[in-house]
Amino acid sequence: MKVHVFESEPWIKSAWQATGSRLDTIWLEGLLTAEQARTCADAEIISTDMSLLDESFLSVFKQLKMIAVRATGVDNIDLDFCRKKGITVCNVPAYAQNAVAEHVFALLLAIGRHVAEASRRTSRLDFSWDGIQGFELMGKTLAVVGTGVIGRCVARIARGFGMQVKAFDAYPDNAWAVKDDVQYGSLDEILQEADIITLHVPGRPETRHLLSAECFDLMKNGAVIINTSRGDVVDSRALLGALASGKVAAAGLDVLPGEDNLINEKSRRQVLGDSIAVQQTQLANHLLLQHPRVLVTPHCAFFTKEAGSRLVQVTVNNIEAFIRGAPGNIVA
Repeated sequence: MKVHVFESEPWIKSAWQATGSRLDTIWLEGLLTAEQARTCADAEIISTDMSLLDESFLSVFKQLKMIAVRATGVDNIDLDFCRKKGITVCNVPAYAQNAVAEHVFALLLAIGRHVAEASRRTSRLDFSWDGIQGFELMGKTLAVVGTGVIGRCVARIARGFGMQVKAFDAYPDNAWAVKDDVQYGSLDEILQEADIITLHVPGRPETRHLLSAECFDLMKNGAVIINTSRGDVVDSRALLGALASGKVAAAGLDVLPGEDNLINEKSRRQVLGDSIAVQQTQLANHLLLQHPRVLVTPHCAFFTKEAGSRLVQVTVNNIEAFIRGAPGNIVA
């Protein structure tokens, strides 16, 4: 079976070739488009990362048998349609927990010490300290929302900084919490107590706008928000309001809602024809991108050499196992 690999950046090709795989592979650059889908309509196996695979796209692939997702999250795929059509969907679980957890603290330290602004100043030979006094992590309370493998890595690193760790999870693991000196509470409780909130929940209907205007109202004045999970977990307009009021001092975001519209140049230009909701999301995103107290990175928290190698290796393994008739890491 031929494998059509979309979003095939050079590092993916290099890591794929390093696996020694003999899969018959067709490389396609960029996000999956309607035109590409029509060109590859006879594909039996496709591999994607961030491409939106809704019913309108998937219905074009009349012979599709498998989607090998190069990610853990699959909220960009219509899983119900895949189940109905017998399309197997496999993901890559737990490949980047260290990378993402470390990126949380890269964002947090950059915010806490005004690294971007300090660097900009010195590049102009401006060595003034005005306005860049930072804050220490020692003794601060960190709220970890979602204690899967990434959230647990974040908690472990936080303890190394001397932080107090509070946590919320729909399915708390009390044995782990006792072992790692973490205190579970309700979402409302930990939001009220935290100096810093970091999000590690999947993108699902029930987690959309988990941080709402009501949640921001509960927080301490001057809280810091870190989001490396999914953009829709935070209500962007509510975040902008909290930044304006001072309820939130700063935010570090590796994800934005509707970020596929930002990545796709055609979508960026096609605004007037979009729905009001999409227009509002795009406007909020642009305001966040330009906000002086918001640090945004391009959904790259996972992107280390080590995590990238694991990601591609497991993807190849998933495809080869499917071809053998023994698929693993099945999500649909």
